Amino acid sequence: MDTMDAKGIKIEKTTRPKAKPDWRNLTFGHYYTDHMFVADYAEGRGWRDARIVPYAPLVLDPAAMVFHYAMEVFEGLKAYAAKDGRILLFRPWENAKRLNSSAIRICMPTYPEEGFLEAVQTLVRADADWVPRLPGTSLYLRPFMIATEPHLGVRRSNTFQLIVIASPVGAYYPEGLDPVKIYIEDEYVRAVRGGTGFTKCGGNYAASIIAQKKAEELGFTQVLWLDGVEKKYIEEVGAMNVMFKIGDEVVTPELGGSILPGVTRSSVLELLRSWGVKAVERRLSVDELHAAAKSGALAEAFGTGTAAVISPIGALSIGGELLQIADGGIGAVSRKLYDTLTGIQWGDLADPFGWTCEVGSK
Repeated sequence: MDTMDAKGIKIEKTTRPKAKPDWRNLTFGHYYTDHMFVADYAEGRGWRDARIVPYAPLVLDPAAMVFHYAMEVFEGLKAYAAKDGRILLFRPWENAKRLNSSAIRICMPTYPEEGFLEAVQTLVRADADWVPRLPGTSLYLRPFMIATEPHLGVRRSNTFQLIVIASPVGAYYPEGLDPVKIYIEDEYVRAVRGGTGFTKCGGNYAASIIAQKKAEELGFTQVLWLDGVEKKYIEEVGAMNVMFKIGDEVVTPELGGSILPGVTRSSVLELLRSWGVKAVERRLSVDELHAAAKSGALAEAFGTGTAAVISPIGALSIGGELLQIADGGIGAVSRKLYDTLTGIQWGDLADPFGWTCEVGSK
């Protein structure tokens, strides 16, 4: 039976619920919940027909512009099960803002921020029994917008869909919180200023796969990208922003149009500064990083992102030279950041920043 929520989202519940996965053996991005959110856009009419429907394949014309001109953007956020039974979201309004920032750059319509939050919360409520409750698990949410007009010609599409799907997940990397090895890429580039590097669009990730494949073949977990012009300055890891503790300060590359403004990145910077740690956003050359690693000034390195939260880096490959960072283990700052962020996200610690919001009942 179809129902309607208080915000006008039509809800069609599935009559054939899926079997739940083994919550103790969740791998990232392999399982999908019973429902998804969909809304349609048409030029001149705006967004309409917001709905929760059973999870199912999409039906699109083969000439849909998303297939031919990569007109799509996406987001990633999580729902967490607190021990007291609440379901929490972490800074979802920042994802709403970033989705719209990405959409503007790709010449797509923006989606109302309140509508985005309601879409996410309504889907989580519909699939609340899919939110895993074991330590380290969560429900990953993937909102994405695609151009659906069938047209072969490079211009803005006249029709779009916003879709949100959900997936129960465990750790993003098989290593979990164990330090990973990172390969600094000096052949391929990810983005340049003036391009789409600051957006979450699929083209950025598709172009990065060749370097990721090379890194994996060499025995590394991820690629660390350099700037696309001089190939001299550190930018970001393939799926994360990156930070380095050099001496008594934590350094992260400054945003300049080619780096994704990560929600976890901004949260980490705010946490560090609240602890009195000097956290600096500036250009960081690979030569400076190499010198810091050789001298021992580089005490810690770690990635930050929604999927992995904090991912300690134990070793870096710079120009073919493998450099271990400190003792190769998890640093004190990395551990404290992980424990604090996940504690807030799962509701185990106080949230003085107002970062979490509860998914209320219908």
